[in-house]
Amino acid sequence: MNQDWQNFLSVQGAHVQEGVIQHFGDASAERMATRDGSIRCDLSQFGLLKVSGEDAQSFLQNLLSNDIREVTATHAQLSSLNNAKGRMLASMLIWRDGNDYVLQLHHSLCEPIRKKLSMYVLRSKVKIVDVSAEAVCMGIAGVEAVAALKALYPTLPQQAMEVGRHGEDSILCREANRFQITTSVQRAVELWQQLAALHAVGSPRWNWLDIRAGVPFVQAATLEAFVPQMLNFEVINGINFKKGCYPGQEVVARMHYLGKAKRRMFLAHINAEVAVKAGDALYSSVSEEQSCGTVVDAQAAADGGMDALVVVQLASHDEASVHLGALGGAALQFVALPYALP
Repeated sequence: MNQDWQNFLSVQGAHVQEGVIQHFGDASAERMATRDGSIRCDLSQFGLLKVSGEDAQSFLQNLLSNDIREVTATHAQLSSLNNAKGRMLASMLIWRDGNDYVLQLHHSLCEPIRKKLSMYVLRSKVKIVDVSAEAVCMGIAGVEAVAALKALYPTLPQQAMEVGRHGEDSILCREANRFQITTSVQRAVELWQQLAALHAVGSPRWNWLDIRAGVPFVQAATLEAFVPQMLNFEVINGINFKKGCYPGQEVVARMHYLGKAKRRMFLAHINAEVAVKAGDALYSSVSEEQSCGTVVDAQAAADGGMDALVVVQLASHDEASVHLGALGGAALQFVALPYALP
């Protein structure tokens, strides 16, 4: 996080831990406001890589799971970087900044992925720079989000993954009533004050909205744990099966055309006050002593307990109860995702 931006938010009452805003003093009220009201939050739980140069498009096209040619000035996309075995090294949001591409991914992976991508540059006319400290990403969500932003901008993107540009502000519509603004530090301070009517909340509240939307982000704790289909990436438009080769493409394509994912990502609630984090193991009677799944991400729910995205064996999901940490651990209650699985 940019230090000037962090200092500004600290004056506003932000509690910062490892460069991420955890809350503004009342975490319980922030959970309720995120579910029922309208919020603004910093998104420094993500890092930003900018890929520029005349070969930037072809460079990313040869490495990522989605068709980078579909990223335009008005359209963003989800994508992933995988290893040769099809295991995900990162999941990311991608949008254009002029002729450059901006990759937004979990902050724990930003530097490792920058180094990984740089290994492929060779003679390509491509430059990869971490711009996390130069730009601010801000989340706006809730029933008053559209009205609040319309007071500042003449037009807004209306469809999911649609992007609009106004001056130095890039506005990405994530879903109905949820937007992400990327801008300069100075402009972010101005916007934060102009949006003062919206409840200020910690960055984990945005993660909770991603969880409820069924949109996962790989973290350092889940590095190489999943192939894209395990995280429903073909359902949420994170894979293009016609684009050609990229690392892990054969594995991903084979599962799509010839096989079936034995594990899938589901939305679950844990009705207990327990600590849950990405990478935690799950167990069921079907798999006995072996883990049947993994927590992708988890955040506190408004009415208590935890909401989580979890990858679980289909047999365990369909035929048994699933528990956190051990067979005697807290039970998971599965909740319908906002989209249908194959």
